[in-house]
Amino acid sequence: MRLIVMFDLPIQTENERRVYRNFRKFLIKSGFFMMQESVYCKLAQNSTSADAVINNLQKNRPKAGLVQVLKITEKQYQKMVYITGESNNDVIDTDERLVIL
Repeated sequence: MRLIVMFDLPIQTENERRVYRNFRKFLIKSGFFMMQESVYCKLAQNSTSADAVINNLQKNRPKAGLVQVLKITEKQYQKMVYITGESNNDVIDTDERLVIL
């Protein structure tokens, strides 16, 4: 599963900019990577773990602005069409695991 977080937060005052920076840092510490400005993505192993991440987001949400979460399957994510630009392969965002026995 993939979680895509899209947000639009006010940044008019210094306090609002601080809230924006703190929310962005929270997303990065939680394992999200930036797809675009104010659009972050995270890989979740299953729907249960995705729901736990969403609950954590709700606990740490900013008071003002708009924060949206889209939960999609890996198959749906792979069907993303790039109109302009290309995929960034610098980020390891796969569900493949290495097991050493």
